[in-house]
Amino acid sequence: MNKLLAPLVLAAAALTSTAAHADAQFSLLVVAIPTRYHYEYIPVARESFERMAKLHSFELVWTAQLQALEGNLSKYAAVVFLNTSGEELNEAQRQGVEAYMKGKGDAAGGNAVIVHRAIISKPGVWPWYEKLVGRSFKIHPMLQSAVVHTVDASHPATFGLPPRWIWSDEWYEFTNPHGVTINPILKVDERSYDPTKIWPGQVATGMGADHPVAWSHTVEKGRVFVTALGHNAEMYKDPTYLGHLWGGLYWAVTGRGQPLAVTATP
Repeated sequence: MNKLLAPLVLAAAALTSTAAHADAQFSLLVVAIPTRYHYEYIPVARESFERMAKLHSFELVWTAQLQALEGNLSKYAAVVFLNTSGEELNEAQRQGVEAYMKGKGDAAGGNAVIVHRAIISKPGVWPWYEKLVGRSFKIHPMLQSAVVHTVDASHPATFGLPPRWIWSDEWYEFTNPHGVTINPILKVDERSYDPTKIWPGQVATGMGADHPVAWSHTVEKGRVFVTALGHNAEMYKDPTYLGHLWGGLYWAVTGRGQPLAVTATP
């Protein structure tokens, strides 16, 4: 009896898998490799992303293998660099990401989501990636609680956030050596923490009133969402933070969620 049932069970399992894949809205590749400073977050973040994928019906491909970036990435609606910087990639992997964002012929390019440590890249190692991120990391003070302001309430990455939000993170400081124009989504109020509080031998001065911590822009033929938030593993359990992350993902994948521009009629 077991021998007779086994093929039916396997067929049913295959059918369920195919149906689930067919129902998925899109496919998302998340690249999360363990590094010296970021590894504890991985199992926590993966569980939250898997829950997010089930809740919002998309296919999640999670990998710690950078080889996944080589070759054709066009089946993915977006690639998420989760605490995984472009400086970790070899030349073949970099070419794969660039080709993905550029698309082929008249086809649309790919989309990218850059989270926290993925922002950091050594200057000059891969200038194209620095432009993809939109800002270059300078330094950060010690992790502190601070007030975050929503500056673009029309962006889906803010829909679950209050206008002012107390969050604890590493408040990265940035430069803009490539003159990239970004759309700021969230900014941190430097009056709400000490931008100079840093380890001996290092100096942080802050950025003043214009200190973005999340932004969006377009690169090549694709959309890019960047958030500097997400240092600790526990953050990937926080509903408010996950709502911010999902909103950014949704925008990067679909380009939707923001109101249409209104054209004045004569």
